Amino acid sequence: MKELVGIAEQVAATLIARKETIAVAESSAGGLIAASLLAVPGASAYFLGGAVVYTRDARRVLMDISDEGMKGFRSSSEPYAKLLAEQMRGRFRSDWGLSETGAAGPTGNRYGDAAGHSCVAVAGPATEVMTLETGNNDRFGNMQMFAATALKLLLKKLKG
Repeated sequence: MKELVGIAEQVAATLIARKETIAVAESSAGGLIAASLLAVPGASAYFLGGAVVYTRDARRVLMDISDEGMKGFRSSSEPYAKLLAEQMRGRFRSDWGLSETGAAGPTGNRYGDAAGHSCVAVAGPATEVMTLETGNNDRFGNMQMFAATALKLLLKKLKG
């Protein structure tokens, strides 16, 4: 967790300096992204909210994305990660949206992705989506890697 908070401190300093805000949607990271950002003192200056969108029901209730709205999308994919980041940004009217979706392990998901598969997205003045494959089935290790990757991608976009 110390590594995550270290990255989050850099994100926080940049967001505060720019007077910008963020909202987070995560799935297989299980709340580690939000927890890292909230562990930094002064988080209320930049963190508007977050959601752990782990199930279909959570997607419908928390993200307001219906089953019909998922036509053409598959969970644990880059287009879905981008949709989540954009949805969070719009719902919270934040400068940035950050999302993560994947398969932490120890097994893959029902879509055929192996354990260690994650897609992360940043939506904002600069947008980027990427896929991570850790090749590992260690659930907690993957969760930490997914969160670190998402925070590093956000930091890259903030500084880019």
